[in-house]
Amino acid sequence: MQIDRRSLLAATVALAGPALAGAPQSGGSFPPGFLWGAATAGHQVEGNNVNSDIWALEHVTPSIFSESSGDAANSFSLWPADLALIERMGLNTYRFSLEWARIEPSPGEFSDAMLDHYAAMIDGCRARGLTPIVTFNHFTTPRWFAAAGGWSAADAPALFARFCDRAARRLASAIGYAVTLNEPNLLGQIRALLPVSEGETLAARERAANEAAARFYGAADFQAGLMVQAPNLARLQANLLEAHRRGRQAIKAVRPDLPVGVSLAVVDDQAAGPNSLRDVMRAKLYDPWLQAARLDDFVGVQNYERSVWTDKGKLPAPRGAETNDMGVEVYAASLAGAVRYVHGVSGVPIIVTEHGVNTADDRIRARLIPAALAELQRAMNEGVPVKGYVHWSLVDNYEWMFGYKFKFGLHTLDRRTFERTPKPSAAVLAAIAGRNAL
Repeated sequence: MQIDRRSLLAATVALAGPALAGAPQSGGSFPPGFLWGAATAGHQVEGNNVNSDIWALEHVTPSIFSESSGDAANSFSLWPADLALIERMGLNTYRFSLEWARIEPSPGEFSDAMLDHYAAMIDGCRARGLTPIVTFNHFTTPRWFAAAGGWSAADAPALFARFCDRAARRLASAIGYAVTLNEPNLLGQIRALLPVSEGETLAARERAANEAAARFYGAADFQAGLMVQAPNLARLQANLLEAHRRGRQAIKAVRPDLPVGVSLAVVDDQAAGPNSLRDVMRAKLYDPWLQAARLDDFVGVQNYERSVWTDKGKLPAPRGAETNDMGVEVYAASLAGAVRYVHGVSGVPIIVTEHGVNTADDRIRARLIPAALAELQRAMNEGVPVKGYVHWSLVDNYEWMFGYKFKFGLHTLDRRTFERTPKPSAAVLAAIAGRNAL
């Protein structure tokens, strides 16, 4: 069974709560300077990221990926077109990522041309009045890094810090916000969220793909960033936490006033009945990262669903609930619930660095955006400091193991011509951003 990364974090529920249906109540304005944006990630839109670990896994046999990323949205060349989409929507923020595999294609060998490429993107944002939120690592790592054991290797934090230092020295001056790692709390822990049989199936497929890559590249232990198979989960998470700490330190050493944080995958976990597993799961999936984030300038919250936990596990989707294309409940209040929890533990400001829905029916997305923002505004009115909302994603793109099947975009993508076409939901978000109010 193939598993959607976001649906792995889904909790389908039978509890009553704020639903998607119905218009949200009118709300007041968002704070002056609120960040309104859309997001992409390098491997998912750039195309031909041939030196990356995921490109390697896309082309080995057996592969867990349904198809190759190929040209993707050709955003490596067409990034000005992506910026134009954001500008036309009237947004003020673009979140994108650096591709470590392009910048450091071999250990210690850095490409000035690739650093210049990302500098041009950052400058392009500034020229259009857009605040660039730059993620230094969005899942993919260089092939050489994966072939040396990936994030499980003892020197992984130092290697990431070296990359952050080199990238920051060229790029940090014009970045608006820096994100070290994308959803590191998810890596190696997906099986904890699945029924035992599904978790074992996914693990077996990922292990087979990593082993195939190890054979092909003559590596003792190939560990791809997104498909990590850590024999020692505690060591993996310790390495990732240390990589974040050292990465933040390296970026701050170059530009101390640059806000630096980490983005976390956060389900809106809710408790049902006595002895609920909710707090156990929260402690496993989030607590070490939220404790670490107390030293950060912000936390990036990435939310798509809620989970309701009994003492035995997650409840199924309520009958008749509106669902996404994986059959997961679309629940508008989940974003606000996740934001409240994250700020309550970390104590630092929040940027919503991802929020959206996997659906080919754009009417669902167009309803979700204002409904979720109404709930988010309620949380802000309660005192939660939210600095911005960045929607995933700007354009339909490569969704990892599922290829191009699933649609998260505010714009469609013609994969032959690379034409981007706005969906009605883009106008919905644009109108809210233009008013800075619901």
